[in-house]
Amino acid sequence: MTEKRKFIRDSVYGDISLSKFETQVMDMPQFQRIRRIKQLGLISLIYPGANHTRFEHCIGTMNLASKLGNELDLSEDEVDLVRISGLLHDIGHGPFSHVSEGVLSFPHEKLTEYVIEKTSMHDLLDERFNTKDIIEIIHGEGHLGPIISGELDVDRMDYLLRDSHNTGVAYGVIDYERIISNLQLNDGLVLDIKGVQAAEGALVSRYFMYPSVYQHHTTRIVNSMFRRALKREIDSGKINEKDMYKYDDSDIISLFRQSDDEIVRDFINRLDNRIIPKRVKTIRLNNFKTPEKIYKIKQETLRKAEEEIAEDFDMDKNYVFINIAEYPRFDEMKTQVNVDERLYPLTEISNIIGALSKARFNIPDISVYVPIEEKERFDKLKLNHYLDLPEVDREKFHGIHYDQMKLF
Repeated sequence: MTEKRKFIRDSVYGDISLSKFETQVMDMPQFQRIRRIKQLGLISLIYPGANHTRFEHCIGTMNLASKLGNELDLSEDEVDLVRISGLLHDIGHGPFSHVSEGVLSFPHEKLTEYVIEKTSMHDLLDERFNTKDIIEIIHGEGHLGPIISGELDVDRMDYLLRDSHNTGVAYGVIDYERIISNLQLNDGLVLDIKGVQAAEGALVSRYFMYPSVYQHHTTRIVNSMFRRALKREIDSGKINEKDMYKYDDSDIISLFRQSDDEIVRDFINRLDNRIIPKRVKTIRLNNFKTPEKIYKIKQETLRKAEEEIAEDFDMDKNYVFINIAEYPRFDEMKTQVNVDERLYPLTEISNIIGALSKARFNIPDISVYVPIEEKERFDKLKLNHYLDLPEVDREKFHGIHYDQMKLF
């Protein structure tokens, strides 16, 4: 008799079917915890609708993994394996997802591995799967790894769709079905030439989602405040970073509110009431001749510069933040495209992707933030007095991003 499947109603895909075993996995406390982990961390302070969770994202990733697995003609056992890997790929995320991860000395995949191998979740999974196979896929390794963690993987597809849907930022709408129907598994995921246009759309979407959502200037400062508070609690020994897989968002917020550290309490009060530091200096990275050099500046150097600025302006060093937008990697650009049985990088096939590659530094910046009540005192701040910045390209025409223009 065919197993009767359950369904869960998803806001992006509609009904998603679940096997009895997948339902058992989802009912485990380790998985239920991620109902209380926001997918986009503190971004609801910028986009009020961004309250979706890792729970939803993991189910969506499982759903797309299943669709892609069937499209690739995987065996039933392989489809089941990529489904469970997609379902569990973020189970080790700490509170507020990547926000807390920025403080830890290891990536969230290590905590995911621990939950799968060392908690009661292992006993259940071991009834149906080899947990080492699951971990291998989550790390993007092996034959099936690129489906969950690769250059054009289902994890990215889901979070673009889901984050766009919940923030109301339309840039993340992508033709995932077209992409999935044109992928082949051959030493990694290979895109058929017929899927290039859909892949272009996905890359352009992610390019614009970064400044609009993921690396929005307010996102970056609220993340920085949270991380600074969390680091103080970890450094003081009040929180063990190896236990982050046990906490949810409300646990950490509660610990912050009850902290005996005055700085931590003040930071969470400011976040609670949206009293957010403001930018007093911003330099777009495309102003520099060699913007890549910005990413070679060590965190210790940035912290020293913050201290020097605070000293010169007679304020507490904990309230000066120098933040560099994340490096714009866009790994999907490396995707191989099948043209008449020959493989070419996507950047060679698509002029749009080539332009995006050149324009990647048009949006990221280095910024200095201070509390709003201190902002007026920083009108004449010269960041190059505190940091060895790359040489400015004074001949470049900055009024219009030429490479960006070529996209349209």
